[in-house]
Amino acid sequence: MNQTTPTQPVNRLYKSRIFAMLYSDRKDLLDLYNAVSGKHYEDPELLEINTLENAIYMGMKNDLAFMLETNIYLYEHQSTINPNIPLRDLIYIGIEYQQFVNDKSLYSSKLQKIPAPKFMVFYNGTDDVEDSMELKLSSAYEHLAGEPDLELKVLMLNVNEGHNKDLMEQCQTLKEYAIYVARVRKYASELNLNDAVERAITECIKEGILVDFLRKNRSEVM
Repeated sequence: MNQTTPTQPVNRLYKSRIFAMLYSDRKDLLDLYNAVSGKHYEDPELLEINTLENAIYMGMKNDLAFMLETNIYLYEHQSTINPNIPLRDLIYIGIEYQQFVNDKSLYSSKLQKIPAPKFMVFYNGTDDVEDSMELKLSSAYEHLAGEPDLELKVLMLNVNEGHNKDLMEQCQTLKEYAIYVARVRKYASELNLNDAVERAITECIKEGILVDFLRKNRSEVM
């Protein structure tokens, strides 16, 4: 019997939750956005958070969603390769748009403007993947003939330690998060998850890695 299977969902949920907690801070989220987009926004209040929490009938939730100016951004965290992310993002963005136009008529002769979407996945699993790759909704279509009438593209970035070095240098929290996850992963191979997390937290705080976040949220992280 495979003894590792029960812990795998726990590890996936754990890392996604920590990622979402870390970037619930508007300043850190803006730093992440600037790093991946090459922009230089300075005011965190420009961000409007739109993260879905147990959305409608499917009980689904995404990790991070926010608006900046006239665009909407959906960020996901994954510690396993998930080819269904484009389909999930299609559902997420449909819910976001439904909320956005809820009180407005879609049957008038006036064009209803909506924010342009951008989809991104931050991957830190153990599979060996490139620094970046594109996932497409059309990959899920059966018997696709010609160009798809509906497409959705998701950029997946490998944020494991040692990958996307330029991006890491542009976003200190992401760099330190990668170090922290690598520590947890290293110690989890020797200890149970709780002990591995405790040891990683203690070491990171001593070494100046995610200090404020780990001190403030230590009990939640544990």
